[in-house]
Amino acid sequence: MMTDPRKDSSDDGDVVKAGRRRNYGQWLCAAVILFYAAGLIYSLSQNPNIDYPLIGGYLTNQAILDGLVTTLKLTLISGAVGWIVGILVAVCRLSSNKVLSTLSLLFIWLFRGSPLLVQILIWGNLALLFQTISFGIPFTGISFFEADTNLIVTPLVAAILGLGLNEAAYMAEIVRAGIISVGKGQGEAAKALGMSRALTMRRIVLPQALRIIIPPTANQMINLLKASSLVSVIAGGDLLTNAQIISASNLKTVELLLVATFWYLAVISVASVGQYFLERRYERGYR
Repeated sequence: MMTDPRKDSSDDGDVVKAGRRRNYGQWLCAAVILFYAAGLIYSLSQNPNIDYPLIGGYLTNQAILDGLVTTLKLTLISGAVGWIVGILVAVCRLSSNKVLSTLSLLFIWLFRGSPLLVQILIWGNLALLFQTISFGIPFTGISFFEADTNLIVTPLVAAILGLGLNEAAYMAEIVRAGIISVGKGQGEAAKALGMSRALTMRRIVLPQALRIIIPPTANQMINLLKASSLVSVIAGGDLLTNAQIISASNLKTVELLLVATFWYLAVISVASVGQYFLERRYERGYR
């Protein structure tokens, strides 16, 4: 059956018009948001209660930079603790051994279920519970090692324990989800080809699981960087702690908080760029 070419041409024109149709409501909404954002920025820039020259001067203050270095150390070390402990807990969680599976479940429940601030405070005040830390045979009085708690669990160690173990609880669930996402059939096929369990995990499971694990892990590291500011409650020597110490002496609280905010945003921006390229690398072959 012949079709009318004029009708087809008209339909194509309608499609082109529909594709070019503008959403004026969207443009109006964007204009309103930009208008109020400009008003907020102007108000802040003209606020006489903010000493902008002082903010610029403290951006490169030695105490602030030392705090920034401590924050980065806390993030990297706590992240490493979270990774190592989290993988072990995830493996135990997936184990057929009921004792290991139950213990790992209790670990995740305890550290994921209680507030991070409470955990940091408990580690920072551990000496109130135990004046000394000892290792020996329980109920016998035999001790191979004993030391003052405050000498072992310093504010830095307490901060790493609080951040690292909390991070491990979340990492365990992320790693477990990544491993589960790989179909069991692939493991069975690898076993049928004569591959050992370790080789199957290294060659078959992990390369696919990493694609699932990497994005939430990167987000966890960014959250960990921000959460490190909580160690200021135990004088952890991080960026926010040093900013608060300086503001306590010159009473420039808002200015020092803005200095700390600037550095947090700068580091997180760099980390976000790294996250973008890392995700692209592990998504090769899936796009």
